[in-house]
Amino acid sequence: MNVKGKKIGSNIFREFFESEKSSGLILIFFTLISLVLTNSSFGTSYVDFWHHTEFGGLNLEHWINDGLMAIFFLLIGLELKREITVGELSNVKKALLPLASALGGMLVPAGIYLIFNFGDPSTQSGSGVPMATDIAFALGILALVGNKVPLSIKVFLTALAVIDDLGAIIVIALFYTKGIAGTYLLASLGIFGGLLILNKLKVTNLLIYLIGGIGMWYCMFHSGVHATITGVLLAFAIPSNDVIKRSPSATLQKALHFPVPFIILPIFALANTAIKMEGNWGDVFAHNYSVGIFLGLVLGKPLGITLFTYLSVKLKICTLPSGINWSQIFGVGLLAGIGFTMSIFVTLLAFDDIHIQNNAKLIILFSSLAAGSFGFFWLKTSLKKRS
Repeated sequence: MNVKGKKIGSNIFREFFESEKSSGLILIFFTLISLVLTNSSFGTSYVDFWHHTEFGGLNLEHWINDGLMAIFFLLIGLELKREITVGELSNVKKALLPLASALGGMLVPAGIYLIFNFGDPSTQSGSGVPMATDIAFALGILALVGNKVPLSIKVFLTALAVIDDLGAIIVIALFYTKGIAGTYLLASLGIFGGLLILNKLKVTNLLIYLIGGIGMWYCMFHSGVHATITGVLLAFAIPSNDVIKRSPSATLQKALHFPVPFIILPIFALANTAIKMEGNWGDVFAHNYSVGIFLGLVLGKPLGITLFTYLSVKLKICTLPSGINWSQIFGVGLLAGIGFTMSIFVTLLAFDDIHIQNNAKLIILFSSLAAGSFGFFWLKTSLKKRS
């Protein structure tokens, strides 16, 4: 890759990091607003607004989770594509470390969850909940650690979280699909194939790809496969060029840097954290799925990431980036335990029971707060000793 390509990739990474870290702090604010409103005298009206305001045959919550979140996944797909093209995943040796780390960060939490829930048909499907990492929250907490955080840690966490989200997307596609409508699925994949052909023919008109993406989303929505998958597929169909800064892919990614973290994700938080705080925390934790989610995120994430990273380095599959030690790898693993957006999203797909969904959301919030707090103080102490 030439120097110009590296510079462009670096600029896009800085823009992505800046937007995501700010978004994490905003998400905390809007989550608190949602919880306060839900548990106030306006609570019933607030919840009804999201659940019973309909247009086009769907309520607002469905439009947000199936429609707006497809745009969020589009940005994730564009970032993943950028990483593969000019970023940390463009070199096989560099890509192996965050890949191995992310694999451990998915398998170990899922395994811990299944220890407590295997064989229970109502909760077993929730093993994907503690597998996810919220990029915005994780980078937001990392930003609070201060200016002493080496760039290598920021890049490692970003690459790890992007791969982690890709894993969550694959899990959603494979395990949270209920009933396939073959005609619609083939139509959606047909549009995707057509867009890939246009890419090969060097058609760079972004509007054509966006119109095709809407058609692909419509068909995917009616196919039974979760419509948000369309966002990732569309990202890989849009032309990119590591030399031309104004390529369709780079243009769209830059255009989404504001609306996704500062509009779409806050709206998602408002709609999906409208949770009634009933009973006490002891009751919420008195379920196997609650224990599985909490231990998976707070304990499983850092253990899995550290263990798989250690094994991959000891087996000489890859090496640690300069400026990162094992204590900091564990700290990054703690931050990866902030599931929030992705974990809540998987919760909505994994559980049909509303009571279980609400309890799971509360546990995700509590676990993410715990993981973020532990990660903040761990890295703060580790970097202080290093300086």
